[in-house]
Amino acid sequence: IQQVFRQIFYMINAVSLNNLLLRKDVCSWSTGMQLRFNISQLEEWLHGKNLQQSGAAQTLVPLIQAAQLLQLKKKTSEDAEAICSLCTSLTTQQIVKILNLYTPVNEFEEHVTVAFIRNVQEHLEERNDPPQLLLDFKHMFPVLFPFNPSSITMDSIHLPASLNLDFLNKV
Repeated sequence: IQQVFRQIFYMINAVSLNNLLLRKDVCSWSTGMQLRFNISQLEEWLHGKNLQQSGAAQTLVPLIQAAQLLQLKKKTSEDAEAICSLCTSLTTQQIVKILNLYTPVNEFEEHVTVAFIRNVQEHLEERNDPPQLLLDFKHMFPVLFPFNPSSITMDSIHLPASLNLDFLNKV
């Protein structure tokens, strides 16, 4: 069950983040707030179902960081440093793309300046991120089956003659 929910939450993360990276109309402060609220609801659900050890919540980290990126101030050099230190699960390409797509929805917000985006890129230069923008939503985690040893010993097993396994010898 834990492995199934880890996979489902990864898919939620990948599809949501990919939509965020491809749609300018959803890159706003209010979307960041809405995403963060929805993610907290998912995390509470995991906790309520006693699935916090499944790794499902960890698969949502990139989406959480993208939501926080949408909510942060984007003006000064200190803001750029804060973004770089906060967004460790996002690639440089993803951070820059979200900043480029950021669209203010009301008069209290401002567009992200090109100078600010360049400042962020300068701070992220030392990262060795893969040149990956979108997440692979078809990625599958390996399924792990726990080994439960049997209490029956091999010498106590009786093989019926009808199986024609006379070539097997007890050691």
